Amino acid sequence: MWYKEIFEQLEALRDPVRAAQMEAYMRNQFPFLGIPAAPRKAVYQKAFRNALKEKRIDFVFVETCFSKPEREFHYAGVNYLLAIQSLLTPQHLPKIKEYIQKKSWWDTVDGLDGLVGSLVLRYPNLKNTMIEWSLEDNIWVRRVAIDHQLLFKEKTDTDLLAAIIKNNLNDTEFFINKAIGWSLRDYSKTNPKWVANFIQENQSAMSTLSIREGSKYL
Repeated sequence: MWYKEIFEQLEALRDPVRAAQMEAYMRNQFPFLGIPAAPRKAVYQKAFRNALKEKRIDFVFVETCFSKPEREFHYAGVNYLLAIQSLLTPQHLPKIKEYIQKKSWWDTVDGLDGLVGSLVLRYPNLKNTMIEWSLEDNIWVRRVAIDHQLLFKEKTDTDLLAAIIKNNLNDTEFFINKAIGWSLRDYSKTNPKWVANFIQENQSAMSTLSIREGSKYL
């Protein structure tokens, strides 16, 4: 088991005082070991780089990470997938979708949306899947569909972005409306006119939160 030492090192860094602070910040959704991001990532960065070089996709490792209670292990699973994302193909998308819905909260989901975005960029036929995801009952799957084009800049498919957002208008869910605002705010750095027009045309169905976030840089 190549990752046994990773788990042991993370356990050795346990800090109960910091863990309590991190749990409170995350609204006590999950227990924490209490490890800041930098030392946590230092534990496994080299191993994950080696996994990429060896073209090793190990979903058993990710499953094991998510089976553990503490959030830092979940982060390790997400960081591993991000490290090897160039090895992933459309056949892996259903598995990624499982992780989006497993022990879900914004911190892991927002890491996985970049992973999904990289797949869509490399395999444009997955755009239809993003439309399907934007209509799912699960809010986290919809959130990923809305935000998967973050940082795409001039590569943003505006027809896709508009269709996905429109599928989620008139929604009262905070995490959905926040995602809509973020997707528009991010793209406004590249094409403010398009974003301004979209908000103007759809503002009657948009939440105040989405409009405020989307208009931040206009």
